[in-house]
Amino acid sequence: MDCLFCKIIKGEIPSVKVYEDEKILCFRDIAPQAPVHLLVVPKAHVPSVDAISKENAGTVAHIFECIPKIAKQQGLSKGYRVISNVGPDACQSVPHLHFHILGGGQLSEKMA
Repeated sequence: MDCLFCKIIKGEIPSVKVYEDEKILCFRDIAPQAPVHLLVVPKAHVPSVDAISKENAGTVAHIFECIPKIAKQQGLSKGYRVISNVGPDACQSVPHLHFHILGGGQLSEKMA
């Protein structure tokens, strides 16, 4: 598999890890769009939100249980944004389910 995030998970491509457990990895985005820009990915390959199923929904729930802990650990006490892009029209650049955590300052009300 030639998935960028799978390679990061395997340690084949370096990343700045923020959080890791048996199911997920969180690392800093290499092209941050906010003072804090993190990516949270499941270690099992799931192409996008469209591929969430009964079999992997537990991992997705785990991600959302961990996001507030990660945000707090990163000092995002005044708020943060969680985004997942799905497909080419939403500019999903890596076909591996991932959630962006953006914060660290006042974010624009516009999404673009």
